[in-house]
Amino acid sequence: MQLNKELEKLRADKAKAEKELEYLQHDMQRLQNRLAYLEKGERQKRAHRLITKGAVIESLAPATKEMGETDFFSLMEKILALPDVLALLPKEDAE
Repeated sequence: MQLNKELEKLRADKAKAEKELEYLQHDMQRLQNRLAYLEKGERQKRAHRLITKGAVIESLAPATKEMGETDFFSLMEKILALPDVLALLPKEDAE
């Protein structure tokens, strides 16, 4: 009789633990989904920002449309190294 009561209690504890595990797994999946959603949003914002800035460069300097990546990067490095251009850029915070 005592053995049956202990067995029933263990089964009830097991069922409760399984239910809690299922709840925690569901909660973890929900948090992972939320993280993926937020990361995707940040990537989309970055892509939009880069496309917008690239479009501005092409509209102000149409010749850049036909340039290859290497030539474009070289041009940007030269432009951004000019003292007058550097003076226009905001100063980066030193961390």
